[in-house]
Amino acid sequence: MILTHKQTCQLGIRLSIHQQHSKIDQILIHQQIELLEVLTGFETNNKYEIKNSFGQRVYFAVEDTDCCTRNCCGPSRPFTLRIIDNMGQEVMTLERPLRCSSCCCPCCLQEIEIQAPPGVPVGYVIQTWHPCLPKFTIQNEKRDDVLKISGPCVVCSCCGDVDFEIKSLDEQTVVGKISKHWTGILREAFTDADNFGIQFPLDLDVKMKAVMIGACFLIDFMFFESSGNQEQRSGVW
Repeated sequence: MILTHKQTCQLGIRLSIHQQHSKIDQILIHQQIELLEVLTGFETNNKYEIKNSFGQRVYFAVEDTDCCTRNCCGPSRPFTLRIIDNMGQEVMTLERPLRCSSCCCPCCLQEIEIQAPPGVPVGYVIQTWHPCLPKFTIQNEKRDDVLKISGPCVVCSCCGDVDFEIKSLDEQTVVGKISKHWTGILREAFTDADNFGIQFPLDLDVKMKAVMIGACFLIDFMFFESSGNQEQRSGVW
């Protein structure tokens, strides 16, 4: 069978993702500080560095959202996040649709789709309704439930890390966590540039590792992103 150029590129991206993700059990995500946003409060496209446990950059992520959507919808905005490798090739795409920003409307909760390579869904992160706790379900490309994520009742990064535990489907076993790291009083007070760490089993399926990256970005926008006069949320409400 002769592969087309597009198929060859997608195969190469899949192999690259597999090589990168199969050797790691921890990912660090550092959001870049945007000077214009700090000085004016004008919301700009978010940019992130994605690093391995040694601090080496493996990917760069950039938000692709128009100006009107960013500044009118704020942290609740729909977005496309493009993840690029060190060769400048887009290897993953994250798509967040517009959804309700409060758990009082359980029929239209938050979700994000993870594509790797772009155009090929490998999993989803779906918010699960709960009156008090931030809860999410990790699904594979067939929409089958694979893992759960549970956060604290009060999501506040005041002088300490905030952990969202990655659990088995019955929620009896903790297999990893997504942590929002405390970055210091000045950075926390005057910017919304956040640092995250993701820990998961080394033998976790590489597709699910990619989905965990998507989960981290969804959590960032839901609970730790502020825009203009809109403050960070402290819980599911």
